[in-house]
Amino acid sequence: MTQSEPTSTPSADQLFITTAIDYANGVPHIGHVFEKILADAIARYQRLAGRPTSLLLGTDEHGEKIMKAAAAQGVTPQELVDDLSQRAFQGLWERLGISLDEFVRTTDAPHQAFVQQILQRVYDAGDIYYAEYEGLYSVGAERYVTEKELAEGLDGVRRFPGDKDPPELRREANYFFKMEKYQPWLREYLQVHPDLIQPAGFRNEVMEMLREPLGDLSISRPKERISWGVPIPWDEGHVTYVWFDALLAYLSGQVNAGHPESVSGQTWHVIGKDILKPHAIFWPTMLRSAGLPVYDRLVVHSHILAADGRKMGKSLGNAIDPEALVADYPLDSVRYSLLREASMGSDTPYGEAILISRHNGELANDLGNLLARSLSMIEKYRGGVIPAAGDLLGREEGLIRDAKALPGEVLRLVGDFRLNMALDAAMNFVRDLNRYIAESEPWKLAKDEAQSGRLDTVLYTVAEGLRVASVALEAAMPGKMQELRRQLGLGDQAYVLESAWALTPAGTQIRAGEVLFPKLEVPEKPAVPQGEAPVTDTPSQTAPSQPAASQPVAAPAPTEAATETAQDITIDDFLKVDLRLAEVLACEPLENADKLLKFTLKVGGEERTILSGIRRWFPEPAELVGKRVVIVANLAPRRMRGILSQGMILSAEDDAGNLDMLTVQRDLPGGTKVR
Repeated sequence: MTQSEPTSTPSADQLFITTAIDYANGVPHIGHVFEKILADAIARYQRLAGRPTSLLLGTDEHGEKIMKAAAAQGVTPQELVDDLSQRAFQGLWERLGISLDEFVRTTDAPHQAFVQQILQRVYDAGDIYYAEYEGLYSVGAERYVTEKELAEGLDGVRRFPGDKDPPELRREANYFFKMEKYQPWLREYLQVHPDLIQPAGFRNEVMEMLREPLGDLSISRPKERISWGVPIPWDEGHVTYVWFDALLAYLSGQVNAGHPESVSGQTWHVIGKDILKPHAIFWPTMLRSAGLPVYDRLVVHSHILAADGRKMGKSLGNAIDPEALVADYPLDSVRYSLLREASMGSDTPYGEAILISRHNGELANDLGNLLARSLSMIEKYRGGVIPAAGDLLGREEGLIRDAKALPGEVLRLVGDFRLNMALDAAMNFVRDLNRYIAESEPWKLAKDEAQSGRLDTVLYTVAEGLRVASVALEAAMPGKMQELRRQLGLGDQAYVLESAWALTPAGTQIRAGEVLFPKLEVPEKPAVPQGEAPVTDTPSQTAPSQPAASQPVAAPAPTEAATETAQDITIDDFLKVDLRLAEVLACEPLENADKLLKFTLKVGGEERTILSGIRRWFPEPAELVGKRVVIVANLAPRRMRGILSQGMILSAEDDAGNLDMLTVQRDLPGGTKVR
């Protein structure tokens, strides 16, 4: 964990990246880990591109849940948050190599003073009033919720998504922020700035929220009920609502480090989809009222699921302990596998078998083996000294073009927040270097003195190619990529991510060391519980090139013969098929799969990922966002290309090969049963 010196006047191109301010009522889970690694990688890529970038993390330490958790453990709230913030959160971020610049705690005196200053400013502007309110209160989300936000669980009880208990009906007098006053402004702002919220599916969710009256935001709690919070500056009988407090940590940390408040307009917030509303609605309206610019980007990621495709939970026995994960596996393999596996717009299954497969396949076999064989040949044929390249053939010229294009491609994908595809682009370059060695056959060139110059060219090309690849992968695996360059003899030399070649000096003495990525053993799989379908953990690089035959992704038109031999079914058979409407939240081509589209769908209160082999009929998949399609909701999940496909989208195709998805025109909600 590194700390940088604050700058009092940031340059116009300086970027400020934040993650969610983690609620310190329990230890971090794998979702916290993914978010921090994601934000850290984005920040590192920006720095590699030469952009000054500051990364801020923090802990949210006030509120009702903190009081209850402390009471349950027999400690004071301050004792509880001191331990969790310092040991559990900051300690884990240090072990993960998170390159943070600022860490803010909401119990810190400078932060509390900043909160009171902004509150007073908004109050003086006439945007805060006192009133009595009755409504449904989610203790888990620490906010009032509406009936529309609740989802029915398997037990028939309606809850706010993610909560264990149903909301409570509460009636009390609080201070309110005039949030609804800014609703027309926010709707227009999002229309003028369509890229503000990424991926686009989450922007569409926010626009849906803004179609209904927002209401005003309760921003205080009576001290007699909740004493643990920042006092309201004009009324000591109330403390500040935890969201109004926590969101201001994004600014208090930077302001207290010497930056102006206006850095709010140069900030990218990286958050999970479960806290979309506070960040996409509460926060920009608060900034507007306080006279501050709105953030530059809201980067929203989906959830990390258990490897079996279900939500993680201790009661289910499928939760991942981050501390054990970091203790049991190489740090950079944890970082790489999470970033490589996850897609921003859809929930991602993850587990030890997935981590090991990514490590053994892409890191050990592709990258680690490339380094080992390259160093071995340089040692064997040139005494451990990287030779100067001779004449170039077309193959080298093509590799050099690809090497120079790689930084721009990686940064473009990172700018679109598709880090998994950015890493795939870098690994494709690594795989091409392996192919180049196989095609060039340096072991044969070494036997012919007349081919000495040609051998020099091949050895230099793979050495410099490894340097290029190491910079493209450094944001994901900073430790291992620095070690790779040390073994190339480049020491601790830092490189920027730029279109360049021949930065490895000829005559460099290599420093071969330990195997970069030793193979990992696959743990024994637990028995599949009775009644559940087994799900494999095979990620994309070992998946078949075509979808599995047992997973229908687009229903072809029946032939005449098929129609004649079709079996009649009973109504009971038909009722076994659960057909539902699903709203398309996001749709994107699947990397390295010419036929597949990856859909993120809203089905009732949950999100699903479905892969469908209909890519050639929809060249602009983003245009499908917002459509309501028909899916088979109870089809057994199937892993394809390392992604768990949770159902099937129904399509129709005529004899001429024209295909379209089954959709509905009326604005029916996702999850509606088709009958």
